[in-house]
Amino acid sequence: MMMIEECRAFYAQEVKFAATLTTPGLVEAFAKVPREKFLGPGPWQIGSAAARAMSAADLGQLSYVTVEDPRDVYHNVVISLDRAKDINNGQPSSLGTWIDALALKPGERVYHLGCGVGYYTAIMAEVVGESGSIVGLELQPDLAARAGENLAGYANVTVEVGDGAEFDPGECEAMFVNCGVTHPQTKWLERLREGGRLVVPFTIAVNATIGQGVMTKITRSDGTYAAELVSPVGIYSGGNLRDAALEPQLLKGLTKGGLLKLKSVRRDAHETGETCVVHAREVCLSLAEAK
Repeated sequence: MMMIEECRAFYAQEVKFAATLTTPGLVEAFAKVPREKFLGPGPWQIGSAAARAMSAADLGQLSYVTVEDPRDVYHNVVISLDRAKDINNGQPSSLGTWIDALALKPGERVYHLGCGVGYYTAIMAEVVGESGSIVGLELQPDLAARAGENLAGYANVTVEVGDGAEFDPGECEAMFVNCGVTHPQTKWLERLREGGRLVVPFTIAVNATIGQGVMTKITRSDGTYAAELVSPVGIYSGGNLRDAALEPQLLKGLTKGGLLKLKSVRRDAHETGETCVVHAREVCLSLAEAK
């Protein structure tokens, strides 16, 4: 029978190939961080990500398999944190893909909005190392409290509870927004340092809690913001980080394909034109090259 350390190492390789991870230290982080610690006491309920997506779209009911052995949590599956609130720990290959897009380096400062119970925050903390730092923000006080306890051993991590629309993360090299939004907050763009990367999901609401759309990477360079597609995404919606008036533009952007081809986030004043996919008051998701 495999030791749990061997299970973690095998799991890390599974995530590596499922998500084609390339960031130095990221696979090692998946092999090191004890996932079961962040899930709370067993037994645990495991579900497939595909069934989770079908359930979120009201196309079926998600069923779970109950396990008691911590070695069983080391698979590329979602694990329930709160069945009543439909909250899970996330699919490792999806989160791995999005974290990999940040191209984290040792010594960098990272903002993790929607940190949940802190598992993926810990993964990123391992990658940036003791010379780097992470600030995690969670809206739900119970999850933030659990994250604070789970991450107490990381001197380079702080956890805050609050609303992402109001919180100021300070200057960062990287930001990971782990909830669906309609547009990037200007504060995020302003707080990105030169060369900084923001990975954020732009989604349309499927139901009261879940949205579907695209995970997008935004990179700051000389005061401009280049954008590129990372992956499709189904994710919890971000509450106050959404503007209902922009939903029709997002829907058109998804159905017509514009959101899949974004090239930049524009902050300059301009009239709505053919290159504008989502034109908001202070930002515009655009097909035009960043300049």
